[in-house]
Amino acid sequence: MKKILLLGDSIRQGYCRTVKTALDGVCEVYFPQENGRFAEYTYRQLHVWRGELGLSEDLDLIHWNVGLWDTAELYGEEPLTPLPIYCHYIEKICKRLVAFYPNAKIIFATSTAVLEDKWPNPKEFYRSNKNTELYNAAAVEIVKKYGFEVNDLYAKTKDIDESNYSDQTHLNNETGKTYMLKTVLKTLCEALDVQVDVDYADVVRRTEHQEVLGM
Repeated sequence: MKKILLLGDSIRQGYCRTVKTALDGVCEVYFPQENGRFAEYTYRQLHVWRGELGLSEDLDLIHWNVGLWDTAELYGEEPLTPLPIYCHYIEKICKRLVAFYPNAKIIFATSTAVLEDKWPNPKEFYRSNKNTELYNAAAVEIVKKYGFEVNDLYAKTKDIDESNYSDQTHLNNETGKTYMLKTVLKTLCEALDVQVDVDYADVVRRTEHQEVLGM
């Protein structure tokens, strides 16, 4: 079976288990349990996750994102990670992924859009789509130098209905999870030339049931 590695922040955590359920028996899907947080942390943990997950060079596909933590503005300050530093670590992540998994097709997923007018305390914590777009564009320019493909999750979430959001950032209610599963799964299947016929909403419900049972 094809082997897929999913990396990223809490956006990835919102779809990794449903993707694994949907691809059961078709692809082996791996992902770290922890949040990939910001770019520097993701870079730091790449070798740790490789060891924990027992990964080798035989991965077929990597789908990864990082950026929403980097763009977070705390107490009215500039984004957590200055853009040049973010770019520095995006480049290092690219090099490390290629070194660890030279045979894998690699897809960078842009950071999803946020509901920027819904923050309860924007002077304490804030994310803007303006900065998300800025950081996404910088990352895309870098990853394309390495021949990576891009899954533009920002464009795919920018104009969807707010009912898909469980808070200002995440699409973790049933409709949002269904949308993200369908969107990410389509990209993965096209990249690997595999086909699955699933009821997306049913996959989400079954995955949530498994999580409740601790499976």
